[in-house]
Amino acid sequence: MIVVENLKKSFGGRDLLSAVSFTVSADEKIGIVGPNGAGKTTLLKMISGDEPSTGGQVSVSNGEISYLHQESDVQLDRTLSDEMWSALPEINAMRFRIDEIEDMLILEEGNSADLVAELNDVHERFKLFGGSSVDASISRVVTGLGFSTDDLYKLCGDFSGGWRMRISLAKILIRRQPHLLLDEPTNHLDRASKAWLATELTDYPGAVLMVTHDQPFLEQVATRILDVEHGKVISYAGSFSDFKKNKANRQEQVEASANRQEREIARQEEFIDRFRYKATKARQVQSRIKAIDRIEKIQRSVTSKTTKFEIKANGRVERVVLDAHGISHDWDDLPALLDVSLEVHRNQKIALVGHNGGGKSTLLRILAGEIIPTEGQIIWSERSRRGYYAQHQDETLDPKLTVLEAVRESGQDESDQSLRSILGRFLFSSDDVYKLVHMLSGGEKSRVALAKFLVQPNNVLLLDEPTNHLDAATRDELLSALQDYDGTIICASHDPAIVDEIATHVYTLDQGEISLSGVNVISAI
Repeated sequence: MIVVENLKKSFGGRDLLSAVSFTVSADEKIGIVGPNGAGKTTLLKMISGDEPSTGGQVSVSNGEISYLHQESDVQLDRTLSDEMWSALPEINAMRFRIDEIEDMLILEEGNSADLVAELNDVHERFKLFGGSSVDASISRVVTGLGFSTDDLYKLCGDFSGGWRMRISLAKILIRRQPHLLLDEPTNHLDRASKAWLATELTDYPGAVLMVTHDQPFLEQVATRILDVEHGKVISYAGSFSDFKKNKANRQEQVEASANRQEREIARQEEFIDRFRYKATKARQVQSRIKAIDRIEKIQRSVTSKTTKFEIKANGRVERVVLDAHGISHDWDDLPALLDVSLEVHRNQKIALVGHNGGGKSTLLRILAGEIIPTEGQIIWSERSRRGYYAQHQDETLDPKLTVLEAVRESGQDESDQSLRSILGRFLFSSDDVYKLVHMLSGGEKSRVALAKFLVQPNNVLLLDEPTNHLDAATRDELLSALQDYDGTIICASHDPAIVDEIATHVYTLDQGEISLSGVNVISAI
């Protein structure tokens, strides 16, 4: 059980969270929602003990906590199998000792009788702690998250960033602690892995507290929603769809109550103004003044601001925007792309889909000119102006810069007034533009990275998982802007909305090979 009592967090004299209290019972599956910058990740960090609170306390009973951060936590020089075993340090130490003793017996080192006795003892403890079933658990979890059997023998450093996040998630699921804190667990998952994880968490024998903007995933898993907004946390029982309905009803009730209260106060004030100077009514006037002073004003619901922006192509390009032919690339002698050819025409919106590690990010980096392919030729049209948004674009921000300085790096020709206007549309207004990047939440960093990207003039967008880490409102605004964009897009994404509603052509990259898997006739018109 997790008990949060009067938890508070302040930054620079401003309360991010104030007097937050709630309880997480055993086996509960709770989703934490709210706009970027509301304090969701900060809340998880305080519960886990990674970040101190300004006030209040967190109590955890009946077991420990496992916490999935938004960044991967893997040893790159370990095999996937060894990294999975490392999630169970006590059992893993026994496994190593068994191997060590068996080697000593083979080499006839030490006292054989003592070694045999110790080996039997370690074997018994290994079985008692469940060591015999660990390999089966590892196989079940990594297969569910999309790894193959051969992947168990690959080094973690050979996997892409998205796969490394899956490794971090797999370790937590194998550890099986009674309390899971998950920060954006679906960000790097394809549909099959996401469906498996939904079932895994639904059946998980412990409490799950997860921050995610993935509404369909929440609908499948969550039994309660914590809504973080304006420094407060409000609990709603039921599924995500129940939450949306109940929140709307609650806001309507608050508005109705506030209206009734204001009408009553206005009626009393009218009486006071009318008879203020009438001696016979003096006692009643004073009584009503005191009554008004004692009234606790109902706070109306405050609607969170949402981002507002559009993306306009800068200049018209030739009919054939890109002709990529015979692209192949290797990473440390491992093939990432195999004879990939792609011709893209003006105003086409290309979605690249497929499992993580299939070559999508590598292809985008090659098209953006960040890396030179091992083989092949890339010809961009003369008037094309490319903008590249990397999968971890927020990590490229200099943490020592302010928000305004970070965006100015890409918009050097823009005035401060113009940049501040742009940042305002990304919800950075007034003194917010002088916040240091390292003080921002993951979602806020993503908004800065997006603003920095969009301030550059372009007519071709190269996008790698652009909706990751964005809250629902910002994601919807970006999707609308991409839908209306009058230029060319090449985008790698697991987001169904991009694939099904925005893309004119869908290409699958699987084990380095590309194939056309769909044409959206409506989008292509």
